[in-house]
Amino acid sequence: MNYVVSDVITRIKNASLARRRSVVLPYSKLVKEIATVLVKEGFLSEVKEEKDGQKKTLIAGIRYEKRTPVFSDVLLFSKPSLRIYTAAKDIVKTSKRGRGVAILSTSKGVLTGKEAAKKGVGGELLFKIW
Repeated sequence: MNYVVSDVITRIKNASLARRRSVVLPYSKLVKEIATVLVKEGFLSEVKEEKDGQKKTLIAGIRYEKRTPVFSDVLLFSKPSLRIYTAAKDIVKTSKRGRGVAILSTSKGVLTGKEAAKKGVGGELLFKIW
């Protein structure tokens, strides 16, 4: 696994398309913060930590409305070969292009575009989900 963000997003998207109730995610601080933000924004129903011996994993519950996943698509911005950074003043422009929620990795942790703009911090633009 080279890039954990794309792996996590792909797992969540595939699980929702397969109509799974939950998905197993590899544990890391970044993944836990991303999953927590997605729960807070209503894209996931819950996130639980599980420990199997020495290995930790996260179990994320997929949220559905009328048997349809709450999110329809995800657009990945940053990747290992090309990191995309944005300043606090440019976040509003990024998140106002249509619907959806921009997710950023900032010095204050993983935040949505609106939260980062309110706090006045920029960071790495990870993905947009709608």
